[in-house]
Amino acid sequence: MYTNNLQYARACLLFAQPTRLDEALDLAARNRPIVLAGGTDLMVGASADLGPGPVLDISRVAELKGIAITEDSVVIGGGTTWSELVAADLPHGFDGLKAAALEVGSIQIQNRGTIAGNLCNASPAADGVPPLLTLDAMLEIQASGTRRSMAVGDFITGNRKTLLQPGELVTAIRIPRQLAEGRSAFLKLGSRRFLVISIVSVAALLVADGYRITAARVAIGACSAVAKRLPELEAALLGRSFDASLRSIAKAEHVAGLAPIDDVRGTGGYRKDAALQLIREALLAVVEGRAGGMA
Repeated sequence: MYTNNLQYARACLLFAQPTRLDEALDLAARNRPIVLAGGTDLMVGASADLGPGPVLDISRVAELKGIAITEDSVVIGGGTTWSELVAADLPHGFDGLKAAALEVGSIQIQNRGTIAGNLCNASPAADGVPPLLTLDAMLEIQASGTRRSMAVGDFITGNRKTLLQPGELVTAIRIPRQLAEGRSAFLKLGSRRFLVISIVSVAALLVADGYRITAARVAIGACSAVAKRLPELEAALLGRSFDASLRSIAKAEHVAGLAPIDDVRGTGGYRKDAALQLIREALLAVVEGRAGGMA
């Protein structure tokens, strides 16, 4: 007879649902399982030889849940769901991330899907990635006995590819308060109003000292293998007046380095044109205090 969940999981190697982080990390190190957080993408992305497991369900690990605001950071547990993020009382710098959260599938998906799961799934069209890029988000990654940090922009390396190593879990997302106190927006272009994969998505975050821009972040999703920031545009926005004239700063050359694909949702050329228009609208939305949503 097995005395606890951990012993049973080690023995059967099929499915485990630990309630403590140390248990989850131990199982991840020993069994190299498929990790289930919210479960919204598990079967969609599973290969034909998925077989009977092992599956490590971390959805009941309390240490991966919740949002904490410290003196210098906002820390989001990796297992925090999109609905929990939307309901949280957070600074305006998170308005864009909240707007993206409301575009992650249906309300049922938002209730189950987690922020770390969205990152580890590493879809080029993932709605959560561009706003996290604009927030300079850092990931806290743990394995049994080790811990490291990594920027979101470094973590995702390609379509469905990350630098997460076997045995590691993304335990939290840490965001500096300086950017969290800015203003932000997120816009998404899709083929219909609801339940749609992005053709293009744009996140923008601006920090102003009085009437001048002191920090600017703009990121584009679904226009390259990984979501990207636009550093040339960000530099051009610095020192500008925080008003509607910001729309005119965005130029075609700022999106020239994107490499969108042609697919059933749109051509690469269409995506580049749409990206420029969405950038302009996202900057205006920030100025006007609108969080964004579907374009």
